[in-house]
Amino acid sequence: MLAGLVRFALVQRVFVLAVAALLVVLGVRAGRDVPLDVFPEFAPPMVEIQTEAPGLSTEEVESLVTVPIETALNGVPDLMTLRSKSVLGLSSVQILFERGNDVLRARQMVGERVAQVQARLPLAARQPVLMPPLSSTSRAMKIGLTSARLDQMKLSELVRWTIRPRLMAVPGVANVAVWGQRDRQLQVLVDPDRLRVAGVTLAEVRAAAGDAVLVGGGGFIDTPNQRLAVQQAGMAQGASDLAQAIVKQCGEAPVRIGDVARVVDGHAPPIGNAIIDDVPGIMLIVEKQPTANTLELTRTVEAALAELKPGLTDVNVDTTIFRPATFIERSIHNLTRALLIGCLLVAGEVLRPG
Repeated sequence: MLAGLVRFALVQRVFVLAVAALLVVLGVRAGRDVPLDVFPEFAPPMVEIQTEAPGLSTEEVESLVTVPIETALNGVPDLMTLRSKSVLGLSSVQILFERGNDVLRARQMVGERVAQVQARLPLAARQPVLMPPLSSTSRAMKIGLTSARLDQMKLSELVRWTIRPRLMAVPGVANVAVWGQRDRQLQVLVDPDRLRVAGVTLAEVRAAAGDAVLVGGGGFIDTPNQRLAVQQAGMAQGASDLAQAIVKQCGEAPVRIGDVARVVDGHAPPIGNAIIDDVPGIMLIVEKQPTANTLELTRTVEAALAELKPGLTDVNVDTTIFRPATFIERSIHNLTRALLIGCLLVAGEVLRPG
C-alpha cells in the first residue's frame, strides 16, 4: 500500500503539489487563530486571596488574618492544595483545585467562604480581595517608565489615572501590577510643643484634618419648578488649604492645623522600588488571563501605549525589559524559514528529471 501511494505521488506530481499548496494555505489561515505562548497552560485551577493589614506584624498577620481564612476555606469541594504566605501587613492564601474544575465556579465557592469569615477579621485588616485569574506564566510584559522632568509622585498619578486604566481595557489583560508607585498624600506633621501650647489634642487635629478633606453632599433645595442640588465645595485641595482648616475656637482666635503642624505634600513609606536604566522609575507588570494569546496581547498593549504617546511627551516608555512575545516571533520566523527551505528541497527533488 505504501509503495502504491508513493507511485501515485510520483505519477500525479502536479496534483500532489496542488493539494500540498492548498493544505499550506488552510494551515496558515488556521494558525492565525491559534493561541501562541511560550509554555502551554500547565497549572491547575487556582484562586488567590490577598488581604492587606497595614500596621500588623508578620506574626499578627499569620494568626489574626491568614489562619482564620485558611480555616474557613478548608473543606471546599475539589480542594487539592491549600497554602499561604504571611508578610508584614499582607496575607496571601492560595487554593489549588483538581484539574478540570471550572475556575469561575471555584471562585464563587471561595468567595462565599471568604464573605463568612470577613466579620471575624481584625479592624486593621482591609476587605479580602480575590485576585484575578492568571495564566500559568502570568507575566506577559514588563514596562519601564522614567522621566527627567516628572518626579515619582507625578509619574504615579499619570500611571493611576491614564496609563493603567487604558492597559486594563486591553482584551486578555487580567491585571497591571505597579512597582515603585508613590501615591500623593497630604501629610500633617504635628509638632508636640506647639500642640501643647495651643491646648489641642492629637485627636482634635485628626478630626479636623478628616473633616477638611471629607467629600459630603450638600443636599438639595426644592423650588416650585424643580429640585436644585447644593454642592459642597469646601474640600481642601492642597497643603495650603488643609493648613487653614480650623481645629478649635479659643475665644475669638481660631486654632488652625497650620498653627500646630506642618502640612506637606508627600507619599507613604515605600514598600518596593523600581530602577529603570539605573534611575528610579515605575515598573508596570502586565499579567494575562489563562486564555489570552501572548503575541496578540503584547501587540495590542504596545498599540495602546502608542495611542497614549502624545500625552506622554515627558515620559520614557521601555517595553523591551521583559517581552516573551519576542521569543515567539523569533521562533515563528525561524520555523517559517526552515519550512520554506524544506519545501523547496522536496519540490526540487520531486521535479528533478529522471
